[in-house]
Amino acid sequence: MMLKQRFDLPTLLLWGARFALGALMIWGGLHKFEPQPTAQEALQRIMEVSQKHPDKSSLMLYIYGMKQSGFAWQLLGLAELIGGVLLCLQGTALLGSAVLLPITLHIFLFHLFLEPDEPGEVLMSGLYFLANLLFIGIHYKQWKHLLWIKPWKSANEKQEVKV
Repeated sequence: MMLKQRFDLPTLLLWGARFALGALMIWGGLHKFEPQPTAQEALQRIMEVSQKHPDKSSLMLYIYGMKQSGFAWQLLGLAELIGGVLLCLQGTALLGSAVLLPITLHIFLFHLFLEPDEPGEVLMSGLYFLANLLFIGIHYKQWKHLLWIKPWKSANEKQEVKV
């Protein structure tokens, strides 16, 4: 006997959005492992861009600083990969959303503060963050018990403490 599954439009849209965000994170995570420029090449690139676009200096310094740290850029890529894969799988979607929540918030804040003159980037990264919040909100019943744990037991649950 086959189980009847719901394939209504909202469910399909949710799956599509979840898969799209997961695929985007996997793609972004993979690109973080490409060969990085040397410190001299990075400095030269920053100087070139800063002369043409002085408003992009902070953005360039931030990105190349993470790349030159030797670990931060790759650690971010690894987190994006893990979160993206978890988000794409049905059984681990909530965990994937939790892993990606600080990453999508970071991407949104990055564009909001370092690229405010690019409203399309700010809007898209804001949508990534809101979609991730939606994915977490949909699973509220699964994690709401984590918000408040009673430090006491009810009268029926009292147990004697043995000393």
